[in-house]
Amino acid sequence: MTHLPLTGIRVLAVEQYGAGPWGTMYLADLGAEVIKIEAPGTGDMSRGAGPHYLGANDSQFYQTFNRNKRSLTLDLKAPEGRAIFHRLVATADGVANNLRGDQPGKLGLTYDALKGLNPRIVCAHLSAYGRTGPRAAWPGYDYLMQAEAGYLHLTGEPDGPPTRMGLSMVDYMTGVTMAYAFTAALVSALKTGQGRDVDVSLFDVALHQLTYPATWYLNAGDQTGRRPRSGHPSTVPCELFPTADGWVFIMCITPKFWELLCQKVGRPDLIAEERFKGFPERRRNREALVAILDPILRTKPTAAWLEVFAGDIPAAPVYDLAKALDNPYVAERGQLMPHPHPEHPGFRMLANPIRIDDSWTPVQAAPKLGADTDAILDELGYGAGEIEGLKAAKVV
Repeated sequence: MTHLPLTGIRVLAVEQYGAGPWGTMYLADLGAEVIKIEAPGTGDMSRGAGPHYLGANDSQFYQTFNRNKRSLTLDLKAPEGRAIFHRLVATADGVANNLRGDQPGKLGLTYDALKGLNPRIVCAHLSAYGRTGPRAAWPGYDYLMQAEAGYLHLTGEPDGPPTRMGLSMVDYMTGVTMAYAFTAALVSALKTGQGRDVDVSLFDVALHQLTYPATWYLNAGDQTGRRPRSGHPSTVPCELFPTADGWVFIMCITPKFWELLCQKVGRPDLIAEERFKGFPERRRNREALVAILDPILRTKPTAAWLEVFAGDIPAAPVYDLAKALDNPYVAERGQLMPHPHPEHPGFRMLANPIRIDDSWTPVQAAPKLGADTDAILDELGYGAGEIEGLKAAKVV
């Protein structure tokens, strides 16, 4: 692919660990030149995140969030480091960070601090609780947001303890939200020549994802709770069902799918039964309906039921992580992509879900710590002797 949508866009990323790097990786996957600014000697803390390592200052965790980027080691607190950063800002389209909310102002990463160097610069800030308010200086992480935003009381079985999601979805959604906000502000800057700050926080995104349960509570006082078998809060049947060898998730979101299910399981008589004729009736009589469907669905293994339902009724097998990734459909889609790595020639990762011109975006392994430092400094006009002096002073 010779020309990706963000080709020619330069983004400076002052970032660590998960949410911020996930967002800027979307920009890099779509063609932006993302220069990852890392502390000399140590770099992004995720380089040391175990348990699977790929040599010094590298790990499979780090690779997951940082492909297609460049790495510049730079001490932003040193005057010489700030001077290098300012030269870079003059050449860039954006600066992104995922620091604690009180840090961008202190490090001069805001639009007010940088507009004199580049009036069209877009400054994207991702923090735990925002850059203003009583929690601006608080650290915060995905699991804490899931806890405070109500997720743990929406997940799991009704009689179980509060349960978090199995993945750090707040981190990932906030990263993608930052990438979206940055791109929107970039479009404006390219049209008007005027940059700006854009802010997202883990807490705000977590709360926003409450979506329709929040609307129901705010306007009808309706508190959505956990449903048996991970069921939908209002639609029945839309939940897990046991099979002869596991589970299948069936979603009869429309009357058509409900009628098809009755026919496929050999009970067309249920369509006209008064207890199950509509969504309200099925919701009121869920236990009676489950008592009818469970024995039928237990007569065949999951794969057999999927052949019966295939393409007609929304249904899916319930896989563990290994089966999810070894699923033949994943291979058919080409979503397992090679990421050549010097320490692991057969290294693979999942493709970015965005397809461009019906192709997955290209991939390059995440950079070694400081891999691009010399080249970037040379681009900025620093001579070989100056670069060696900066290294000796541990500025880069």
